[in-house]
Amino acid sequence: MNIQHQCTSKVMQLFTAAVLLAVPYASAVAGTFSAGIPGGWTCNGTCGTLGADGVVTLAPGSSSPYGYVTTTGGNFGTGLGYSGDTNGSVLRTALFTANIGDKLEFYFNYITHDGSGFADYGWSLLRDDAGVVTDYLFTARTKPSGDIVPGFGLPSASATFTPASTAIIGGAPAWSPLGPPRCFAAGCGYTGWVKSTFVFSKAGKYSLDFGVVNWSDTSFQSGLAFDGAVLNGVDLGGVPEPATFALMGAALGVIALIRRK
Repeated sequence: MNIQHQCTSKVMQLFTAAVLLAVPYASAVAGTFSAGIPGGWTCNGTCGTLGADGVVTLAPGSSSPYGYVTTTGGNFGTGLGYSGDTNGSVLRTALFTANIGDKLEFYFNYITHDGSGFADYGWSLLRDDAGVVTDYLFTARTKPSGDIVPGFGLPSASATFTPASTAIIGGAPAWSPLGPPRCFAAGCGYTGWVKSTFVFSKAGKYSLDFGVVNWSDTSFQSGLAFDGAVLNGVDLGGVPEPATFALMGAALGVIALIRRK
């Protein structure tokens, strides 16, 4: 092997390594919903993506849209199966693989026009590849005052939260997925962004649900915003930023040119 061939081979190795390193990094820093709802995710009811809107800002550290579900235009049978559940919506991720000790993180923000006596709620949970619920990560439920996360009368949460205690920020919240600002008694408002952190104790394939449901009536609406869903820092959406695709294309072109020479 001559000197020129050795140098060419070394350049190819370094360039290829740089590209491979760039792909997971770009996936990690890309917003989960920067290109809309990721492919392979499924919606039952009303789901969407949105930029800063009314009382719901962009998620901490994000410059791209967040995802949301809302009871507005939602379907019946989408709740957790409690008496009084009416209509709502659920967004489910594609299956992903997790190992023991892996860390799943995301932000959520519960927003509601409903209040005292009409305990709407939102949640996130994990299912295994057979569709069986393995963990309830959080619940948030309307009540007149005090901490609404986890939601009263709902399953215990397996995740930890930052901040640890979340009272509602009261008042008729302005957020377009719920329609014009309204408030039915004490308890309406929003939580602001809360960080959820969960560590897997069992390896397997999982999907992640985000849901919200009306309770007792359908007159006043509630919603859930969420963003920054990462597993060990890698975006669950699994789609590299456009810049990464450009870098990969450039890499392939350079490698092909080197090989021809």
